[in-house]
Amino acid sequence: MPGSQEPAPPAQPPPSTGSSTNEKKPPPRLDFVGDDACRSCHQQQAKTYLETGHHWATSWPSPRTVKGSFTPDSNIMRTSNPYLHFEMTVSPAGYFQSAVEEPGEGKKITRTERIDIVAGLPRKGQSYLFWKGDQLFQLPVTYWVETNSWVNSPSYPDGSPHFDKAIIPRCLECHASSFEWMPPPVNRYRKSSLVLGISCEKCHGPGRAHVALHTTAPGAARGAKSQLPPGTSEQIVNPAKLPRDRQIDVCGLCHSGNGTPIAPSLSFLPGDVLDDYIDIPYSSPEDAVDVHGNQVQLLKKSRCFQSTTTLTCNTCHDVHTTQNNAAAFSAHCLSCHEPKQCGEHARLGDQIANNCIDCHMPLQESKVLFSNTNGKHLEPKVRNHRIGIYADAKPQ
Repeated sequence: MPGSQEPAPPAQPPPSTGSSTNEKKPPPRLDFVGDDACRSCHQQQAKTYLETGHHWATSWPSPRTVKGSFTPDSNIMRTSNPYLHFEMTVSPAGYFQSAVEEPGEGKKITRTERIDIVAGLPRKGQSYLFWKGDQLFQLPVTYWVETNSWVNSPSYPDGSPHFDKAIIPRCLECHASSFEWMPPPVNRYRKSSLVLGISCEKCHGPGRAHVALHTTAPGAARGAKSQLPPGTSEQIVNPAKLPRDRQIDVCGLCHSGNGTPIAPSLSFLPGDVLDDYIDIPYSSPEDAVDVHGNQVQLLKKSRCFQSTTTLTCNTCHDVHTTQNNAAAFSAHCLSCHEPKQCGEHARLGDQIANNCIDCHMPLQESKVLFSNTNGKHLEPKVRNHRIGIYADAKPQ
């Protein structure tokens, strides 16, 4: 799970001492039915969604999900401390990371922890979590895609055998679908409660009423449509039918940076006003908004966003599929713009229509998500979601 050099937000708001009936809290788990219940009717969406980064936001370790080499030599991560290295190993008991200290005189000090949860089927990198009792921590070594190598997990110091980065509820809220928090301490959870990955109901809301509507009383669906608010006519939220601000809030829960929780994690549901649950600094100066994890703030600073009332995240992204094709994204730009309007058209011709985004939404290095490993400073490149003109941007 990515770490960050930004100040960590409070894990949860302090307990309320009031008795307001409007106090926000997560809905009962009984209201949720799980992805299998959705798959029976929405087979095509379910099939393609299984390959998306959202689905693999967290998963159990397996040969498919754990990346990086576990073969001799390739399974070693050196550090700036000549007496310390890390080893990644696999056995019938699972996948493991070990810190190995050799201070001299034949001494060897080893600490080994098992990979219990995988964070990401990587495009940039992949991190790993482990349980210590019922407390959840991030492991110190991450797989880095760009270099195809093991590196220090972001926020872990280079050259020290630390295993102490706690996974707080705000982390899990964006990398998992459900969990039961049992503090103190801040990273204590009921193990059996974790629902990994981003499930259908994370974006569509609890599905039990929807399933009941179409299984126990199919005819009731027609009569209910006119009695429920927009986006919920089938006793389920269709984000595309929500007002634009509420559509953006569904994505903004996880794509607006850390923010400061002002309500318990998991209490936000699609259709809610996100500002009632998380304090997000949307008015930050542009140069203070990092490209990592702040897609909504950056999009809102775009002239394209401000000049229309219809542009949303879903204009370009179909979350049910994996999209990595620049030309496919560019097609959305060309619904409003013509290639000849581009200042580079005279030089490049109509081929510019195949790749608007590398110039107008360039990949830029994150300044808050990075790794210091064996004396090297690594920063991933993340696409800037402020649509604009960048003097130094070039097609990739």
